[in-house]
Amino acid sequence: MSLSRRELLKMGLLAVCGTVIPLSALEILKPEAAASLIRPYSEHKRWAFVVDTTKCVGCGMCVKACKLENEIPFNIDVQRTWVERYVQLKNGDVLIDSPHGARNGYIKNDPQGKEINEAEVAKGIFVPKLCNQCEKPSCVQVCPVGATYKTSDGVVLVDKGWCIGCGYCINNCPYLARFFSPVTNTADKCTFCYHRITKGLNTACMDACAFGARKIGMLNDPNSEVAKIISTERVSVLKPEYGNEPQVFYIGLDAIVR
Repeated sequence: MSLSRRELLKMGLLAVCGTVIPLSALEILKPEAAASLIRPYSEHKRWAFVVDTTKCVGCGMCVKACKLENEIPFNIDVQRTWVERYVQLKNGDVLIDSPHGARNGYIKNDPQGKEINEAEVAKGIFVPKLCNQCEKPSCVQVCPVGATYKTSDGVVLVDKGWCIGCGYCINNCPYLARFFSPVTNTADKCTFCYHRITKGLNTACMDACAFGARKIGMLNDPNSEVAKIISTERVSVLKPEYGNEPQVFYIGLDAIVR
């Protein structure tokens, strides 16, 4: 009986032990501490992303555009980018939801299936999320076959020809940004639309956002809008305590986001 390369590699994984990072609730870096994660300008090209939560309305057009651009099945509940809604009630409770990744927006006022009266709401925020394209990606560290790798300009990609679907990278991502593709049977995630940005185009989600909540650019280019925002405004990143050095920077994150 002959075995495929993928089957042989999967069998070999029985002896491989990966270091798994616990998938706890998301947390944010306090804005005043974000500066320590921003690398100075250099000749080294480095893509970075900025999300302005003060402009996001949770319409879901970014999610739709991403699925269409990257051929992610619309009716299957997996997505490369998604939007979460955080609602804090006056009693202090925080409700978080993201129905189908917010691909259809937020039509109902019922986070977590709980119908709420607007008079009970203290504040709310929509938070777009995607792969953080970390400077020190923990997903790359645990891939036993080298299918997950980082490009010279900082984008983490998955070679689907090499991926054996072991799931180590999915479990080791503290941002819940990876998923198992039911189409390719491999790990999948946001790529910053690498096939577009390397041709001078915007990401699909950026083009779809009518409110300018998403921006991408080069950190090493002081003339890029992203570099100017990160160097002059108060920005935050998610889960800095893991040491991944995420390169998605947020404007306007509230303390209720986690």
